[in-house]
Amino acid sequence: MAHLDDLIAKDIHAYLRAQENKSYLRFITCGSVDDGKSTLIGRLLYDSKLIYEDQLASIEKDSKKSGTQGDKIDLALLVDGLAAEREQGITIDVAYRFFSTDKRKFIVADTPGHVQYTRNMATGASTADVAVLLIDARYGVQEQTRRHAFIASIVGIKHVVVAVNKMDIVDFDQSVYNAIDVEFREFAKDLGFLDISCIPMSALDGDNVINRSEKADWYNGPTLLGYLETVDVDSATMGNPFRLPVQWVNRPNLDFRGYSGTVASGVVSVGDDIIVVPSGKRSKVKEIVTMDGNLELAREDMAITLTLEDEIDISRGDIICKTDAPAEQADQFQAHIIWMSENRLFPGRQYLIKTANKTVPASISKLKHRIDINDFSEVAANTLELNEIGVATLSTTAPIAFDSYNDNQTTGAFIIVDKQTNATMGAGMLDFALRRAKNVVWQELDVNKAARSSQKGQKPALLWFTGLSGSGKSTIANLVEKRLMDMGRHTYTLDGDNVRHGMNRDLNFSKADRVENIRRIGEMSKLMVDAGLITIASFISPYRAERDMARELLEAGEFIEIHVNTPLEVAESRDVKGLYARARAGEIKNFTGIDSEYQAPENPEIVIDTTKMSAEAAADFIVDYLSDNGVFNVGEA
Repeated sequence: MAHLDDLIAKDIHAYLRAQENKSYLRFITCGSVDDGKSTLIGRLLYDSKLIYEDQLASIEKDSKKSGTQGDKIDLALLVDGLAAEREQGITIDVAYRFFSTDKRKFIVADTPGHVQYTRNMATGASTADVAVLLIDARYGVQEQTRRHAFIASIVGIKHVVVAVNKMDIVDFDQSVYNAIDVEFREFAKDLGFLDISCIPMSALDGDNVINRSEKADWYNGPTLLGYLETVDVDSATMGNPFRLPVQWVNRPNLDFRGYSGTVASGVVSVGDDIIVVPSGKRSKVKEIVTMDGNLELAREDMAITLTLEDEIDISRGDIICKTDAPAEQADQFQAHIIWMSENRLFPGRQYLIKTANKTVPASISKLKHRIDINDFSEVAANTLELNEIGVATLSTTAPIAFDSYNDNQTTGAFIIVDKQTNATMGAGMLDFALRRAKNVVWQELDVNKAARSSQKGQKPALLWFTGLSGSGKSTIANLVEKRLMDMGRHTYTLDGDNVRHGMNRDLNFSKADRVENIRRIGEMSKLMVDAGLITIASFISPYRAERDMARELLEAGEFIEIHVNTPLEVAESRDVKGLYARARAGEIKNFTGIDSEYQAPENPEIVIDTTKMSAEAAADFIVDYLSDNGVFNVGEA
């Protein structure tokens, strides 16, 4: 290309300055399986003369071994870097490539088309300015085409190129192209794209990729590269409010304190008035410090350190804004969620929410609906499966500073992380705060837990009995409460069967409803402990995450997990209610121990082996544990 010219040899510094001052564009290639995404990127690199000779020799060799184009070079191998990708002829991971032309620098993300790797497509799309959506001219708009277009829309991409590929196979028939153009535009009319450009091309042969094709003389629009070099993606964000998520408090010595991060949006200048969210502290910008020296002005995507006129308390996780447009803060939101895990989403279960610079525990309060990507209809659902998209309300344990994702893709985005495994479960976009939640505050009462506990002469606690159906939980729990009552203690028992006659009568036994069942019991138990009671909860509670959630609601030492450890064959042999027999016969679905798992506690406070200990002995053992651990004084009342 022209920019690889004599300037490199004559004046390398001038060349580097020229490259440095170019704008850059991040774009993504996406679409259905085998639509030619990797081949298209390979063609861009090949025709731009941006492949080193050793790379070209390697690709020529690999093309003979695992290529799909016969005697031709398989350009897809330039980006299909994993061995599994080359062997199967598919893209699995997101492959990023950098290239440049005279007019612009580019970062392209090649994303997989297979449904099971949709989460990788969403990852690539999250930082892209433009989506190049490939469609095989033979098959037209497919389900995965719609899914990728919808994901591109909800992650904020405003510019879409519909690359109608493999036009050479249909002899560049204009009617085929026109039909796809009309169908896609009709489908995408409500997705909020600023512009949609359809380009007929052959990535394999290079038609309309960089050079205009004579085979499509009926097409008068730009080539793909021509579009990418000229599309304006900067003007829409130039006027956004200033946001600097603080990543690091820079304190190399006593004379310098700076606040470092990458500008998420907007512009800041020396002398600007700023406000820190959530603290509300105010000051003025004293300096804008960078690796290349101090600046008078900084803008979006620049890594900077701000120093301020005043010494104010700012920590990692805060957001520095201008005083005329501070970020909002709230602890309850509506959000769009893309679920990326093979383990389903369960409303009520606690996860971690990671925003641009802060991590807080949170739960999906309610899944409002799942979105059918074929027609955008709202489908009733109580969970999300892998690659499904839904709208939900979520609640965080502490307020977070944010902007609506439509206004700011950095401060409005989050990921959902499993608290147990630290695995990424999903990605989300904040729509808006639930305003009512911002006005709900905890009411301090003169009569508190300490006063109630003192009145009763006991330390409140939650005895959480867990085990299989038929393990003996309820029997032992009942005996424990009788012994405590005989000692004059103040107690209450929440039993699994009893609560389903009232508070939880609307729940069935699906995994999602089991999670909600225990969430409600955890919240009810917290109130009873606050009342100063020794609360006894007897539930199968099969999932570790929900038991941990109940533990985290209480103060240290208040949650006492009691694992009634009875082997399945023993519990089944008792089968007083005949439930195991019905489950074995297929009459009861989602029965713990048969077709639904039980996750045994890892570190319970008490383990009761009912094959070695009678119910009466177990009750005595538990009461002795309470006495030894200061829940009450032996011999009192």
